[in-house]
Amino acid sequence: MAIDRRRFLMRLTGAVVLPRVAMSRQSAGGITKLTNTLSLVTGVGTNVLALSTSDGMVLVDSGAPQYSSALTASTSRVRTVFNTHFHLENTGSNEALNGVGAKILAHENTRQWMATPYWVPAEDRYEKARPKAAHPTETFYTSGSLKTDTEQIDYGYLIAAHTSGDIYVFFRNSNVLAIGDVASPVRDPELDYFTGAWIGGRVDAMDQLLKLSNDNTRIVPGYGPVMSRAELKTERDMMAAIYERTVDRVREGDSAEDMLKAGVMNGLTRSFKDPKKLLYDVHKGLWAHHNKLAPNVV
Repeated sequence: MAIDRRRFLMRLTGAVVLPRVAMSRQSAGGITKLTNTLSLVTGVGTNVLALSTSDGMVLVDSGAPQYSSALTASTSRVRTVFNTHFHLENTGSNEALNGVGAKILAHENTRQWMATPYWVPAEDRYEKARPKAAHPTETFYTSGSLKTDTEQIDYGYLIAAHTSGDIYVFFRNSNVLAIGDVASPVRDPELDYFTGAWIGGRVDAMDQLLKLSNDNTRIVPGYGPVMSRAELKTERDMMAAIYERTVDRVREGDSAEDMLKAGVMNGLTRSFKDPKKLLYDVHKGLWAHHNKLAPNVV
C-alpha cells in the first residue's frame, strides 16, 4: 500500500512545466515518511498526507487538478479523502478519486461552495460550480472519527478561519495534525471574507488546534514545512496581535491603507509578501462580523 516514490517523481517531473507559481517555493514531488504508515507528499499544489492501511489509503486533500494523474497513479487504492476546504488546489483530484470509488469527506459548507457559482471579489469574476463528481460524497457539521487498523482519525470543524468550511484531521496514534490553510509558516494568511472567514475566526481556530496538540505533535499546514506546536503558537500570537492592532481602527473608520501607513504590520514575528492585501481582508472580515465588535462604530 506504500506510495511508489520513483513513479510519482517521474510523473511529477513531467508536470512541473505547468503554470504553478507555488512550485518554486515548495519542493517538487517530495515524499517524506512521517511514520511507517503516514507520508507527506509535497509539490502537488498543496501538502497531501497519505496514510497506508490494509484496506487502502486515506488522503488529506487531493492536490491541484494538473497533478491528478501523477497523484492517482502513484498511490495504491484510495478509500477515503478528506478535503480541508473547497479551494481547487486542495480538491483538484476529487473527480479522479471519486471515479475509482473513494469516499470524499468534508464539511457541509465545503460541499455547498463547490456546488454553487460564486463571485471572487479580488479577481472580479465568477467561479463556476464544480462538476458533481468533484463534490464531497459525505459531509458533516461539527466533528467525527474514523478508525483504521493503524490509526484513530479524528476530524472537526474550524469555523470561519480561512473559509467557512475549514477542518482539521488528527491522526492520533501518529500524533500528526493536518490543519489545511488555517496556518502556514511561510504563506501569507488568506481570509476568504466573502465566505465568512475573518481574523477572529482564525485566532479561535488556532486556539482550538493548540488545545488538540501537545509539544510532540507534528502539525502539517496546507503549504510549507511541518510545524511544531510552538511554531503554531507563534503564528497564533502574531494573528492575535494583528487583530488587537486593527479592531479599534476599523471601528473608528480607518481603511486598510490607513492602517498600513500607521504601521500596524510593523514589528511582527515575520513579514508578508502582500501586507496590504492581508489588511484589506482583515478589514472586510471585521466589518462583516461587526456584531462581535464594541459599540463605538462610526
